Amino acid sequence: MELSTLKKRLKTARRGHKLLSDKQSEIVKRFITLIHENKRLRESVEKALTDALRQFILAKAMMSEAELETALMIPIQKVSVNTEFLNIMSVIVPKFSIERDTVYGETGGLNYGFATTSGDLDDAMMKLLSAFELLISLAEVEKTCQLLASEIEKTRRRVNALEYVMIPQLEETVRYIAMKLDENERSSRVRLMKVKEIVEKKR
Repeated sequence: MELSTLKKRLKTARRGHKLLSDKQSEIVKRFITLIHENKRLRESVEKALTDALRQFILAKAMMSEAELETALMIPIQKVSVNTEFLNIMSVIVPKFSIERDTVYGETGGLNYGFATTSGDLDDAMMKLLSAFELLISLAEVEKTCQLLASEIEKTRRRVNALEYVMIPQLEETVRYIAMKLDENERSSRVRLMKVKEIVEKKR
């Protein structure tokens, strides 16, 4: 009975090991794809922020500090980030979406008049707006990568525990019990043969 139970456990462990290995391989594939996407987004964000800062410095050089403060004093949009959740191979990852609410009507994303402001300030503001969207996408991809990396590590530990600890122990125990049962069977057969031989001699 114990041998039968252990064989069932061994079969289940091997099947679990295969499923976990397949899951690990699939998560690693998706993780590698997301790492490339993360690298592309990070480079885009760094470029957009660098360009925006360069244009802002030029605008600051051409405008007085009071004019700059007045131009940027009142926000034109309220922006909120909505979060949904997706399931990737039993890993719950976030999905961000941007919701914009224009405060003072649509003015092309700029909240100031053009009479006293520099064109460089317009360029800087538009670049910052595009960089904001890229930043949200980057945050989503980086968080997904972090969660997938954590799941890969957990799955790898489980796969290794099954492959190098549990399955070998079960195999060894099954082998030992089978060997003992074979020995008992041979001993019983020898005893029966002896008994038969003694009975025949008596006859």
